[in-house]
Amino acid sequence: MNREINILFLGGAKRVSLAKHLIEAGEKMGCDVHIFSYELQNAVPIASIGTVIIGKRWTDEDLFDHLTGVIEDNHIHIILPFIDPAVEVASRLKDMLPAIFIPCSTLDICQTMFDKHRSERWFKQHQIPIPPSYTPEDKVTFPIIIKPATGSASKGIEIITDQAQWDEVKNKQDYVIQKYLPNKEEYTVDCYVTGNGEIISIVPRIRLEVSGGEVLNSMTKRDKELISLSTKILQSGSFSGPITIQYIRDKDTDQTFVMEINPRLGGGVIASIEAGANIPQYILTEYKGEALNPNDDWKEDTLMTRYFKEVIFHADNH
Repeated sequence: MNREINILFLGGAKRVSLAKHLIEAGEKMGCDVHIFSYELQNAVPIASIGTVIIGKRWTDEDLFDHLTGVIEDNHIHIILPFIDPAVEVASRLKDMLPAIFIPCSTLDICQTMFDKHRSERWFKQHQIPIPPSYTPEDKVTFPIIIKPATGSASKGIEIITDQAQWDEVKNKQDYVIQKYLPNKEEYTVDCYVTGNGEIISIVPRIRLEVSGGEVLNSMTKRDKELISLSTKILQSGSFSGPITIQYIRDKDTDQTFVMEINPRLGGGVIASIEAGANIPQYILTEYKGEALNPNDDWKEDTLMTRYFKEVIFHADNH
């Protein structure tokens, strides 16, 4: 096994902290980790710690030809997707390039989880609790929340409070329609599953402050219900690598529902890493072909809070 490990981020423009954790994990294992990131422009924060490679759009017909050339030219060993469209790309690359370590789930499970209609059917099939839902033809009880069937990062989500508002939007787009829970808590569970399907870690954390779908403040919680439900989910599908499960808890009824599953690293995973679930180390260990042991030794009430940090690009930088 080479001492040098080259990792390619797909859409990891802002994941500087995660890159640092991967580099630090490599140092502890006696490896030199180098970060590359596939982006549409050079002036992105990850350039402060890694090498930016100007790439194609995820829908470009030449994407895979270009990506395979990038992987070969830069001697990439590991590929990690960070945004929803990149996950399906990574899953396809996993089938195309078996010599590259790409810790992600099967193409079918990725496509299912990024289509809210398909995922809703999957949740019902596996008896996973989700909020009460409607079709556009149903008589709904307001308030409701509508979500684009293939949206991400909270884009296009609306809360509908009356019939007039509902009549105006219900036929304009393909939505998933659910009961809106005004008195709620939101949780994320960061998980890691090996390529053999062994669950290595499950760490719930409450989302204390969120902006634009990105968590700003989050605290780990040893919530037995969330751990049990997450275990059931991970055992029900072809999941592997980092998995992020989003939950909502109705504070009026104490019912817990799954909102969505993202088969990739979540933006707030740093909270779980700092609590003791060292996912960067898991990734490097599995890449090296070494055994991983399940880890439940993480600290509850680990608080992550975020701040803005600037990366400056001058016009004469080359």
